[in-house]
This record gives sequence, C-alpha cells and structure tokens, in this order.
Amino acid sequence: MIHIIEKHGAPDEDTLHTIYILYESIFGKPPGEKVRERLETATDLLVLIARNEEEQAVGFKMGYRQDPATWYSWLGGVLPEHRGQGIAALLMQHQHDWVKSRHYRWIQTKTMNRWRGMLILNLKHGFNIIGTYTGNDGHTRIILQKEVGR
Repeated sequence: MIHIIEKHGAPDEDTLHTIYILYESIFGKPPGEKVRERLETATDLLVLIARNEEEQAVGFKMGYRQDPATWYSWLGGVLPEHRGQGIAALLMQHQHDWVKSRHYRWIQTKTMNRWRGMLILNLKHGFNIIGTYTGNDGHTRIILQKEVGR
C-alpha cells in the first residue's frame, strides 16, 4: 500500500533530504545547482512523496505555479526497484486533483525522448504535445500540456 505525503511551500530540511536521496537514486547523480537553488529558495512548491507500508520514500513529484492559470509539473520519479507498480501514476493523479481543486486551468510539463516512460505516462493521462525546443545542452525538450479545469 502506497500513501502520499503532501507538503506545500518551502521544503523543510527533512523533505529536502528525502528529495535529494530519491533524486540521486533515480537519476544516478546528485541534483544540479539549478534544482537545488529552486528547492532551497522556492515558496510555492507542492511536493508529493510516495511512501510504502514500511514508510520508505519510493518516489516523488513536485510542481509550482507558472502563472495564474497554469501549474508547472516540474520534477519527479520513482525508485527503479519500485517501478511498474503504478506509483508514478498515483503521484500524477494526486497532483492533478490538487491542481484542479485550486482552480488552475492547465498543467504543463516538459520531458525528453530519453525519458520515454514519463512521456508515455503523460500521454496516457491526457497530456498533449504542444511544442519542442532545443536546450542549451543540445537535447530536445518536449512540451506537454493538459487542461484540468475551466
């Protein structure tokens, strides 16, 4: 049984620690300067942490207000040994329900082709591809958007 812990605003030290451990385990490297800066200075974050029955953090999802009508689903992932259990979908649905209850109209996110699992999950949950661009690193980003309310 997975349950979701919901945190709003600036993350406390325990939440930051949990996110940093999950991030490194999921992505194979510690979070870069831009991620750490956003986490350590943000006041508008929604942080969701998925915990299993042993209270182990197994995944996370974060986002923030992009503009009055749009929520940006920023960053997330599930530990490799816990994938394929619907945890990412559960985190996504929790975030979308929260966003809709706050009367946002849109959720937007970005991904890359190399994160195919996330791209497919987004498409399965109603996102549409609305554009692409090439980042400073030369990698193509895919911009996705979903309408959640009017």
